[in-house]
Formats: sequence, structure tokens, C-alpha cells
Amino acid sequence: MKPAIFLAVWLLPAGLGFAQTTRPTTRPSSDDALRQMSAEDLTNKMLQPTTQPSQVLEPVEKPTMDRSSGGAAVAPQAPQVNLLREGTFIIDRLCRLSRNDKGQAELTFEADGKALRDPPMLILPNLTLQQMEEAVSAANRDLKFRVTGMVTEYRGRNYILLQRIVVPSEMSQQF
Repeated sequence: MKPAIFLAVWLLPAGLGFAQTTRPTTRPSSDDALRQMSAEDLTNKMLQPTTQPSQVLEPVEKPTMDRSSGGAAVAPQAPQVNLLREGTFIIDRLCRLSRNDKGQAELTFEADGKALRDPPMLILPNLTLQQMEEAVSAANRDLKFRVTGMVTEYRGRNYILLQRIVVPSEMSQQF
């Protein structure tokens, strides 16, 4: 049994060596030619204009418009805005909790009243949303929140997964 194992151990690497089908090249690759150039020659070669005109790259994914903006917005003549990319983080933005006509919770950003560039975002249900709803019901009035969360995208609308909320103090809400 031991001679068979010994023979297998020696024949296996030999068989792999014979199985190689490619041969090493005898010419230097273009990388080797570049390595032999001086730094000044290489810089001059890189700075020479190319003979082929450059191409303008098209975006991989064209920006999509938010379905709740433009003609679908509540405000008259609201501009149509692009959706935020999925994975974008909203960090420490001032907003209010509101409900749309279907009863879904959404964030209305404070900047929306001035520039009309931030359409409302639907809020994905989680414990943070529950905390916001409880804070509004306990205060018996409309509250402003500072929110942080991750934006998602689905069928022409932006959604937000809330990660952190802060209710600003009473004095800062008056101003």
C-alpha cells in the first residue's frame, strides 16, 4: 500500500506538469517596454494627444423623476425633481410627520415650503416611526423632528428607513 501512495504522490505533480498547454512567451510584453522607458519619456508619451476622439460616456442609469413632484404635487407649478438614489443617507434633517391621502406616514421636509425641491418621503414602518407617532400624540400638536435615515427607491417614489429621531426643544421649535 505504501509504494502505491508513494507512486501517486510522485506521479500527480508530474502529470500536472505535462498537462500545461501554454508556452512561455519569448517577447517582452508592452508592460516590460514601458518599464524600460525613462520617467520623462513615459510622461511625454502620456501627454501626447490621441488619434481617436474621446467618447462621452452615458450614465448607466438615468435619473428618474419623483412621481409625487411636478404635476402630481399639491403646490401649483411645483418643479419636477429627481429621486434620491437608493442608499443615500438623510442626516439630521428638520421635518414633520404627516399622512398622505391613503393614510401612509410620510416625512415633509421643512425646506419644501421654500424651494419646493424636497418632495415628501414615505416612511417605512419601524420602531422609530412608532416613537414619532407617540411623541406627536403625547404633545397634542404638530412637532418638528430632526431625522436620520437611509433612502430607498420603489416604483417612482422615495422611502426612508428611519434610524434616529430627535425632537428639538420647545424653545428651538418656536423660532
